[in-house]
Amino acid sequence: ISWAWELLTEVYKLDRSRLYATVFEGDETDGVAMDNEAREYWLQYLPADHIILGDKHDNFWEMGETGPCGPCSEIHIDLRDEKEIAKLPGRELVNKSDPLVIEIWNLVFMQFQRMADGHLEPLPKTHVDTGMGLERLVMAINGNKSNYDGDMFQSLIHRLEEISGLKYGEDRKVSVAMRVIADHIRAISFSIADGQLPSNVKAGYVIRRILRRAVRYGYTFLNFDTPSMCRLVATLVENMGQAYPELIKQQSLIEKVIKEEEEAFLRTIEKGGRLINAIMEKNRDTQVISGHDAFVLYDTYGFPLDLSELIARENGFTIDEKAFDEELRQQKERARNAAAKEEGDWMVISPCESTDFIGYDETEADVHIVRYRTVRTKGKELFELVFDRTPFYAEMGGQVGDSGILTSPSGETVGILNTIKENGLPIHIAEKIPENPSGLFHAAIDTQKRQDTANNHTATHLLHYALRSIIGTHIEQKGSFVSPDYFRFDFSHFEKISPDKLKEVERMVNRLIRQDLPKEEFRDLPIEEARAKGAMALFGEKYGNRVRCIKFGNSIELCGGTHVASTGNIGMFHIISESAVAAGIRRIEATTGRNVEKIFDALEEQIANARMLLGNTPDLMTGIRKVLGENAQSKALLEEAEKERQATLKKKLMEEKTETEGITLFRLRGTYRSETVRNVAFELHNELTSSALAAAITTPDGKPFLVLMYTDDLVQKGFNAGKEVKEAGKLIQGGGGGQPFLATAGGKNPNGLDAAFGQLLSSLRI
Repeated sequence: ISWAWELLTEVYKLDRSRLYATVFEGDETDGVAMDNEAREYWLQYLPADHIILGDKHDNFWEMGETGPCGPCSEIHIDLRDEKEIAKLPGRELVNKSDPLVIEIWNLVFMQFQRMADGHLEPLPKTHVDTGMGLERLVMAINGNKSNYDGDMFQSLIHRLEEISGLKYGEDRKVSVAMRVIADHIRAISFSIADGQLPSNVKAGYVIRRILRRAVRYGYTFLNFDTPSMCRLVATLVENMGQAYPELIKQQSLIEKVIKEEEEAFLRTIEKGGRLINAIMEKNRDTQVISGHDAFVLYDTYGFPLDLSELIARENGFTIDEKAFDEELRQQKERARNAAAKEEGDWMVISPCESTDFIGYDETEADVHIVRYRTVRTKGKELFELVFDRTPFYAEMGGQVGDSGILTSPSGETVGILNTIKENGLPIHIAEKIPENPSGLFHAAIDTQKRQDTANNHTATHLLHYALRSIIGTHIEQKGSFVSPDYFRFDFSHFEKISPDKLKEVERMVNRLIRQDLPKEEFRDLPIEEARAKGAMALFGEKYGNRVRCIKFGNSIELCGGTHVASTGNIGMFHIISESAVAAGIRRIEATTGRNVEKIFDALEEQIANARMLLGNTPDLMTGIRKVLGENAQSKALLEEAEKERQATLKKKLMEEKTETEGITLFRLRGTYRSETVRNVAFELHNELTSSALAAAITTPDGKPFLVLMYTDDLVQKGFNAGKEVKEAGKLIQGGGGGQPFLATAGGKNPNGLDAAFGQLLSSLRI
């Protein structure tokens, strides 16, 4: 509190008379008294009427249903004009959502742990978690009336004015759109610079939703129907690049990713517009779009509800929002149930603040369980165990966690299904709790899984080195997943790698494997010393002041994962695929060791089977060329025979045609190939006028089939083959459709063909 006051009033020179502090008033249900300690400190700096008591909602911070928590003290400032202050004191507007009486700082006094049953336990160690809003602080120091009046936003807003041709401040909706876009482009750009790309899962989905919200505002209120967000990146880099050099370094990538996302979403908007038009056409009588239809547009096609509402309103329609909200509620409920994880309280056997990881050197060890708890997810009960020391590698940096066995002296075994990391501790996921969890246990990892995983992890380092050596040093790792079976490696590159270059990369990695390069490992190395050695940081990992460095030949990277003793242990490396992930990001999937053997064994079996099918030819390619040549000859003969069939059928129809009221009618019943009849119908349509063809046939495999054709002049008079065939198709237990001039239907019931044929003829209305 003293430091906060000093910084705000002595360094930033904020007006003391405009500052207010809130203090927790206490809560009887939790048994927590009023925070008099904070209040007494504040009384040294503020008059009593500038210290305001707040309830649990405003002044008790919690991270979730369980976990660390505590009372907090917020600092607010009143930025209104003196006249407004004279009418109503600021204390009356604190935490009342007034845009000019705002919180700028929060001090959270972490002193409790919220347990699973809801009660609070004192933390063994307490601390203050503090944070301040940069934009709000700038607003307070500069005397602005909005966050968006500050330098950090105004340059972006001016650029939006240039792009849109609209003025900020003249129309409320336009101004809000510009604010939303200016705010969102910062979040998106910083996220991409930090390595997080838009996707449909986890953090990537958040980025995609933020970007699409910005695009939606631009499309709706600024008339942006082409990519425009990407044009703001240069302005952002100009403003903030000096303080955040990663923006400068990643500018090209940021622009490409945003542009690609914009193009994709604008296509979604265009498609959604067509779909909602079709829905409105279907509901002309009621002028209402059902909640279900609106939800399908939103959930299946990604079409935002507010755009659906705008289009509906412009066409005199309404949307059943209650039904939409119910559909959304049910979906969220399903998602919550699928992801729900109930956690019990930790049962502490012995105090232990950290686990000693010995897995770099040992694959088994004697351990003690220091605490455990029950977890229930997707209806299945599992257990989480923490050891005092462990050989199990916890899932981190893209590498999957170890599994294995925990054995008691009595011979009882417990399967360790996975190992994850939570709050810096390795958590072992077990299928059950040992009968006596306080005893000594022998922990042993699955060494085959560890070896296969280590093979793949070391191969990611060799692949990274080979890509930078052969393709270019612009390549940087942007993500990875390492499992025992295969690995994914994402990297920055703006075009597809040619098969020849990809094969060159694969050969280089295999050369490095055959050289049997020994692993050089530097643990607890100062990070600057590691960088001086040329170590590359891997995407997705956070580094402290002291790091672990892994070196194989000229490949040297900062890495906390498990690796082989020398590259020869890997055996062999094989690239499975190379593909695009996002704009400027490529992905290689590859595997090593035993898994390469499996792939090659399967390929050899396929080749052997192919040779056998080709009469055990010694030269497989010659055999394939021969078969392809024979197939081409057979295809030509079949096409010629088909032409003859079509000519014969067309001649038959012309001989048997009838005329009624100026319309030439062709009727066809019997057994024919459906494609033959359809092709003849096309020919007649293109050659004749005032003609119609009605066909109800049985195909050679016994299935019923309908064809209806009208020439264009009949279509203009109101005839519609698509609509009429669809109705007739019901009589053969099938469905179909097509264009107004030509439509077909297939079905399951040949016995209904006569009735269907009669329906087609009656639809002619002649």
